[in-house]
Amino acid sequence: MSAIHVCSLARLPETAIESKAKSLLTLLSPGGVVAERPPSIAADRHLVINVSDIVTPTEGHTHPQAGHIADLLAFFAAWDRVDPLLIHCYAGVSRSTAAAYIAVCALAPDRDESEVARSLRAASPSATPNASLVALADAALGRAGRMSAAITAIGRGEDCFEGAPFRLDLDAPTA
Repeated sequence: MSAIHVCSLARLPETAIESKAKSLLTLLSPGGVVAERPPSIAADRHLVINVSDIVTPTEGHTHPQAGHIADLLAFFAAWDRVDPLLIHCYAGVSRSTAAAYIAVCALAPDRDESEVARSLRAASPSATPNASLVALADAALGRAGRMSAAITAIGRGEDCFEGAPFRLDLDAPTA
């Protein structure tokens, strides 16, 4: 079963070890840096996307763009799905949870968007996926607004300073 792990920047080192991930997606604001890439992640399997955690364009910030989504989708498509994928942002709440949701919708196109969103909520009570990233992916994947509607339906996650690390499986849960 292909696994996607999500965490905050502060929990990156331990989550990389615990998850045994071999691919890493970093979503940080421009100027944000990972002090040290975990040793288990090869440089060519680490994608850094510099994007602000905003949903409306704001001067001085980098708003999510279609190019960011194209880069995400290409990275996800190149993932071998054998070793886990680790995704992190600063707090592990918004950009990273959006990217995990996008990854599942892109790589498991037969899964219902609402079911994936409910799985995300069950895995992470604090998940509040960045609506701009989700909307751009929704358009890129031809999901006709269903991805955005599903995220709206699960609502804002619990307030927190930092989300707890969690796992989201690519395959649908079995009943």
